[in-house]
Amino acid sequence: MAVTYMTAEGLQKLKEELRLLETVERPRVIAAIAEAREKGDLSENAEYDAAKEEQGVLESKIAHLKAKLMEARVLDTSDINTDEVQILTKVRVRVRATGKEKHYQLVTESEANSMEGKIAVTTPIAKGLLGKKVGDVAQIQVPAGLLELEILEISL
Repeated sequence: MAVTYMTAEGLQKLKEELRLLETVERPRVIAAIAEAREKGDLSENAEYDAAKEEQGVLESKIAHLKAKLMEARVLDTSDINTDEVQILTKVRVRVRATGKEKHYQLVTESEANSMEGKIAVTTPIAKGLLGKKVGDVAQIQVPAGLLELEILEISL
C-alpha cells in the first residue's frame, strides 16, 4: 500500500473508525453467527451464511484500515504557506459567471467531504486551484464546461 498523507484530524477519525469496527461491530457479528449456529443445520441456514459473509467483509475492512494506519503520514500545518493555494489551505473564491462566492478546503482523498467544503486535491477543481495566489483566476474544465474561479482569500 502506498503512503497516505492526512491531517492529524483525519488520522484520529481513522483510528476511531477502526476502534468502532473492532469493539462494536466485530462482537455484534460474532454474536449473530453464534445465534444462527444455534438454529440447527448450517448447510441450509441463510442467516448463518449472511452472518459469515458480513464477518468476511468486516474483517477485510479492518485489515484495510490497519494497513492504511501503518502507512499514514501526518501533514504538518506549520509548514504550509498561505501565499498560494496548496493542500490543507482554505480558499474563498468567486465564480466569475455568477458572482457567487464559494469556500473550499483542499484535503487528501481520505478526508474529502463535499458537505463540509473539503475537496480532494485530486479533483479537477482542486487541481485548477493549486498554486494560484489571491487575485488569480483559475480556469478549470469541468463536465458542465469552463469554470472560472477568482481567488479572493487563502487561509489555514
